Amino acid sequence: MRTSKTVPSYHCVVSKGEGERITLHFEGRMDVTTAAPMISELRLLLKNSPPLSLTVDLERITYLDDFGVLVLVELKQILSRGNGNFYLTNAQGKVREILDLLKFPTLPESVATIRKVPSTIFVRLGEGTIGVISDMKYLISFLGAVCLALFFILFHPKSLRGEDTLSAMQRTGVDALPIVGLISFLLGLIMAFMSSVQLKQFGANILVASLVALAMVRELGPIMTAIIVAGRSGSAFAAEIGTMKISEEVDALFTMGFDPTRFLVVPKIIATMIVVPLLTLFSNMFAIAGGLIVGVLMLDLTADAYLAQTLHTLTLSDLLWGFFKSGVFAFLIAWIGCLRGFQVRGGASSVGHATTSAVVSGIFLIILSDAIFAVILQYWG
Repeated sequence: MRTSKTVPSYHCVVSKGEGERITLHFEGRMDVTTAAPMISELRLLLKNSPPLSLTVDLERITYLDDFGVLVLVELKQILSRGNGNFYLTNAQGKVREILDLLKFPTLPESVATIRKVPSTIFVRLGEGTIGVISDMKYLISFLGAVCLALFFILFHPKSLRGEDTLSAMQRTGVDALPIVGLISFLLGLIMAFMSSVQLKQFGANILVASLVALAMVRELGPIMTAIIVAGRSGSAFAAEIGTMKISEEVDALFTMGFDPTRFLVVPKIIATMIVVPLLTLFSNMFAIAGGLIVGVLMLDLTADAYLAQTLHTLTLSDLLWGFFKSGVFAFLIAWIGCLRGFQVRGGASSVGHATTSAVVSGIFLIILSDAIFAVILQYWG
């Protein structure tokens, strides 16, 4: 008796002989595309009454991979549960090489499943600690490479890629100006409105100008600008370098004799350190403008009085301190963004992870460094 079953890319002819003996004649491919339907159909064929003897003829198999071998393993297990005998015939050429490579004749008739032991809190703590230490080692190593590249550019300024630096300045600074201005304007307006509610009770409306000016110039202006740049440009740096990493463009640069750090990172760091303090200056101006609107429309202050109070409150040291913090924030944003880009391994999902990590790490470093600056300023003052 002969029956046949056909699935795209393979064909199976079933021959039933004497005494519950079955021979399967496979034709075509036994690979990842055909393994699942083959196993499903063969289980339906053999599950009710496993034969005493099953012979698999591989003479007409044109391609076999590890998924095809899994089909043979499944047949072998079905026969072992029914105390039947399993035979392979006519395995030749590449098919025989694959079977020998995977040591099919020595595979056990029943494969024991290994249950994964759930990790304990100590194992997870240890893995996390090792991951943090490894990340810190790479972080310090990359920081050293960036510092060496910056020193080299300092003594060899002609080696700086000017066009890339100007392009990064445009993307990081000019393109970010509208969103920085809008957010700063709204922030100054909100601060002036909320503070006026309390200061009105004491007749100290004019102090709204001092509060907005000091808060923005010394703290909120640099921080808000840096956070916006981290979200826009830090993530862009990580995505750009990460994409080059998985497409092996970074390796190609190294092979051609270019220093990837000097070639890719230094222009971005220099551009960011130039434009972020300027963005901070615009952020302060827009925030003061927002406070001015509240002061004129709600507090019965004149524009001259509001601006005079602002100029009287601010000092040159306040402006320089804000500029200094902005420069430090800019370095941290560009540095951590490029670092996460170079850490990309694998495919597109790794690029997305690096982009997210660049933003989160950048914001964390901004807040951490600002807290350190606050403590330094307190004891210094």
